[in-house]
Amino acid sequence: MPDYIDPPAPPEADFDRLERDRAHPHPIGPATSHQHVHSEESLRRITNRLSRIEGHIRGIKTMVQDDRACPDVLVQVAAVRGALDRVARLILDEHLSECITRAAADGNIEDEIEELKAALDRFL
Repeated sequence: MPDYIDPPAPPEADFDRLERDRAHPHPIGPATSHQHVHSEESLRRITNRLSRIEGHIRGIKTMVQDDRACPDVLVQVAAVRGALDRVARLILDEHLSECITRAAADGNIEDEIEELKAALDRFL
């Protein structure tokens, strides 16, 4: 048994602050060639959707622990998949309208398109 106790996780409100303050490029996946500069509204909208999905997944976990009927659980899993797909579409739309446009203006559209293709290959 370890002699230490992990510190408690910060309250959920602090997660939003930590995510907002985290330096770009994004920590998950390969580094990208540009800085992500997105509006606070866009970040808030995506973060709120992800928070709802996170709560929905906790609900599914509770359903499994409560031995709920498999078809009911599968319906909820399908709902989460759909919600994640909608978040992905928001992110892709934001990327196309902001990042690709910015790359075109900066003259490095080819690099940005290659990064997008690589990301889509992993996503699809």
